[in-house]
Amino acid sequence: MVAVTAGAGGVGLFGGAGGDGGNAGTLYGNGGAGGASGDGNQTGGGPGGNGGNAGLIGNGGNGGAGGNVPTIGFVGYHGGNGGNAGLIGNGGNGGNGGFGPASAGAGGLGGAGGQLLGQTGVDGQ
Repeated sequence: MVAVTAGAGGVGLFGGAGGDGGNAGTLYGNGGAGGASGDGNQTGGGPGGNGGNAGLIGNGGNGGAGGNVPTIGFVGYHGGNGGNAGLIGNGGNGGNGGFGPASAGAGGLGGAGGQLLGQTGVDGQ
């Protein structure tokens, strides 16, 4: 079973947060990717969605990117975290943080690799 990828957050005055990726089926399948956050003119789009978790065999979904905040003095939103693998598979990568004039948002954390075999996901920037 393949997990559904989440939709991106809408762009607007505040911008919508990215949705979380769906989890995979129990036995095998990959977690869905988290949706990217929409950009916001004032407070940014919110955090990127988190990647879904994999089944026993499968890879975690990647985290979505955080929203950008163009307004002076604001910080970009953080990226979503990568999903975790099950027994065998790689963790999802963390999403990158959004741009902000004060500072960029933090990157999301990479998901854990499989307990038997697999690599930890790469942290977002």
